[in-house]
Amino acid sequence: MTTNNTSTEQGTGHAGAAADQDGLPQLNRTLHTAPKPPVRIVHLGLGAFHRSHQAWYTSQAGDAAEWGIAAFTGRRPDAAVALAGQDGLFTLVERADSGDTFAVVGSIVEAVDGADVQRLAELVAAPATAMVTLTVTEAAYRLGADGQLDTAASDVASDLALLGSGSGNPSTPLGRLVFALAARRAAGTGPIAVVCCDNLANNGTVARNAVTGLAAAWDAQLGAWVEANVSFVSTSVDRITPRTTEADIAAVEAACGYRDNSPVVAEPFTNWVLSGDFPAGRPRWEDAGAVFVDHIEPFENRKLWLLNGAHSLLAYAGQLRGHTTVAEALADQECRKAVESFWDEAEANLSGAAAGGADLQIPAYRDALLARFSNARIAHHLAQIAMDGSTKLRMRAVPVLQAERAQGRSGIAAARMIAAWMDFTATAETFHDPLAAEVSEANKLQGAERVRAVLALVDPALAADAGVVELVGSLLGTFTAGS
Repeated sequence: MTTNNTSTEQGTGHAGAAADQDGLPQLNRTLHTAPKPPVRIVHLGLGAFHRSHQAWYTSQAGDAAEWGIAAFTGRRPDAAVALAGQDGLFTLVERADSGDTFAVVGSIVEAVDGADVQRLAELVAAPATAMVTLTVTEAAYRLGADGQLDTAASDVASDLALLGSGSGNPSTPLGRLVFALAARRAAGTGPIAVVCCDNLANNGTVARNAVTGLAAAWDAQLGAWVEANVSFVSTSVDRITPRTTEADIAAVEAACGYRDNSPVVAEPFTNWVLSGDFPAGRPRWEDAGAVFVDHIEPFENRKLWLLNGAHSLLAYAGQLRGHTTVAEALADQECRKAVESFWDEAEANLSGAAAGGADLQIPAYRDALLARFSNARIAHHLAQIAMDGSTKLRMRAVPVLQAERAQGRSGIAAARMIAAWMDFTATAETFHDPLAAEVSEANKLQGAERVRAVLALVDPALAADAGVVELVGSLLGTFTAGS
């Protein structure tokens, strides 16, 4: 079943636009009946997930007409160029087993090259701007092992030199944000919220430490102003959003009758939990199902361990067994048994109820994950999930393994995930990881020495535990093809 649902509150957005060589009009605001909302949110990290998640929630808020988003790209301008040609409009394709539905999302009103730091500063300093949201990936925060900003990191040091000299624009998302916050301080436009939407535990604290650390390293007075005037909101975000393909673009054309060069495909399920203050206001995201809580950690752990942990396990075990997507891997009974076992360990260490009495509903959450993972029409590629394993395992496998060991249990299911990652990195032709060179070198060693060296790159404490080293070593080869 295919349902054309473009006639949403955003309007069809395409009639009257210039037709292309195929006679199809380009998605545009030409006949957009609702007024274009003013910019009140600035976003760093314009990509598919932001558009399927935060932009969608904003478009569904009861006061959406008051909340427009100016979204800035990261490393390259391509997404901004493509989206700007459509006045920020894009089609969200919700892909369920029963078919696709299509809706135009109109909350992004300005798409900007991230290198345009002057425009970023102008918008962040504007009195109407209430918040900055972030999807800049885990690596962008550049925190050291102590949880504080690593000022010795080359890109951080480079940005500090640029900021200090006033001779150039910072090049990292962190540097650009601090530059823009300095402009807000100079303009005297008051407090603002920074809302981290990256997939990190305690992401509000991560953002706070990174931003205040860089601000203070540049200018102590700016650091003090950030401490006093910027709130950092923690969030748990969830919506599977695979890469858009040419076939997806063609499907939008066929179903909707217009050309959209930037559609986004996502699963129907979405979840957003937030905790923190919004001193300059926020949209009514709760109208779209967002949940506001006092304590977010139980919700973060539920998602990081049950959803993201299972994804990582399937990414490594599935590829070792010859699979390419989450749905394929889950259909493999060996992979599914490993996921269920890991979930049992994770569930045993999750609080039965979140602070404030909100039940985490873990059995229902597990059932929903199985249904989501089994959606074969969402081609969620294991190779994409497998990236940056050394970073992801610290949040997804290590806490569960540590908690199990602390309770006197083996933690075998969490250890199996780490072993699968080790097998994957030792056999894959190439793998993407911030520590790829170090992992490859460690994999050249043999036996327990190899296990200890690779583990040390993920968590030195685990590497120092002879019992963990022996356990992980015993699990190597579990998912080799044909096992």
